[in-house]
Amino acid sequence: MPEGYLPIFIFLPVAVAFPIVLLLVFRWLRPSVPGGAKLEAYECGIKAASNARGRYTVRFYLIAILFVIFDVETIFLFPWAVRYKMLGWFGFAEISVFLAILVVGYIWAYKKGALEWV
Repeated sequence: MPEGYLPIFIFLPVAVAFPIVLLLVFRWLRPSVPGGAKLEAYECGIKAASNARGRYTVRFYLIAILFVIFDVETIFLFPWAVRYKMLGWFGFAEISVFLAILVVGYIWAYKKGALEWV
């Protein structure tokens, strides 16, 4: 067995056991006094206005997915911007194709009405 894998084999059980041990220790240490106020949805004293398990429209989920796509776009653009000069024209072509696909997706979403909230 290569010696390079020994630290991984040592670290793996530690990484698995650490959160389990911490959860057990803090479960033992924490105060557990369930009462009427503790079992309510909010401990601030304000009664909930409605049921938290209400139904949401599909548009809410579409906006959420588009928001995630915007975040992923930013995550891909940042490393490219950092290495822009090193990548040269090849990097410019890559990001142009990426942004073109993204723009086509946004145009499709706009035509489907996914970006209209009301």
